[in-house]
Amino acid sequence: MPRTPTDLQILDRIYERYYAAFTAFDEGKPQRSARIYVPIDVAELATHFGVDADIIFGRLYYHLEKKHGYKASDGADVPFFALRVGGDAHCVNFPYLASVLADLRSGDRKYRLATGMAVVSFVISVFNFFVARMR
Repeated sequence: MPRTPTDLQILDRIYERYYAAFTAFDEGKPQRSARIYVPIDVAELATHFGVDADIIFGRLYYHLEKKHGYKASDGADVPFFALRVGGDAHCVNFPYLASVLADLRSGDRKYRLATGMAVVSFVISVFNFFVARMR
């Protein structure tokens, strides 16, 4: 059974895969309906992670959209993941995705640092215990 990818893994893959498409937007000859909304291939993401496409879609639409979508000050909805933007399907708000991804990466670094420090402390404690017993 394949492991379910984390939010960090999914957003990291989207960022790496679609950053070039985001920056290549040309107002004169737009390749997509909106500058900040980039259409993504959910099936390709699912293949990359070895899971069913509905797992990725559900994570984006039911979890991340509900968690990060918001209302602007004028009351308009600002989706994180939109089913359709103009003629494009399955679009992510790319600048917002980059911000959420930076926050997830920061949290992951803090977690890894704290865990690493705990492991080192444990190893030192075990070492000290055995040194003290040998005296």
